[in-house]
Amino acid sequence: MFTNLFAERSLPVILCGVFYAVLCIFSIVTGLIYMSGKRELNPLELSDSFVKKLSDPLKRARFAKKMGFVTFIVGIVQGITSYSILKGSSPLEYWIALGFTLFSIGSVSVKLKGKINAFPLLKAIAYISILIILLLSSTRVLFFHA
Repeated sequence: MFTNLFAERSLPVILCGVFYAVLCIFSIVTGLIYMSGKRELNPLELSDSFVKKLSDPLKRARFAKKMGFVTFIVGIVQGITSYSILKGSSPLEYWIALGFTLFSIGSVSVKLKGKINAFPLLKAIAYISILIILLLSSTRVLFFHA
């Protein structure tokens, strides 16, 4: 029935999987750096109101460690998403990839509140592009496959 969800491994689908693989590595490394306290949070990733709340250096350092853990976990999920896209042989793998992409769009939209800049905007465009590619690449298999 669902022998291969992304039956035709088009270049856009492969690039989606590779994008998530690169994000996985980046997020795991960044998470470890934040957890170790060796780096401050990137202000481009935070809204203006959030930056104001974290004006105390001690609070900012504690928050960076917590965010490091979250970033590390997100990196693991990005790796699972990459694997799901590149393997893509079951509906579960498709829904994992689709679900995390939707989660990522929501996450970036929250970060865009109060601070519109290129970094989160580019991420939003990338995630929306992935969503469209995933939807288009699987529609034929999910809805028209016998």
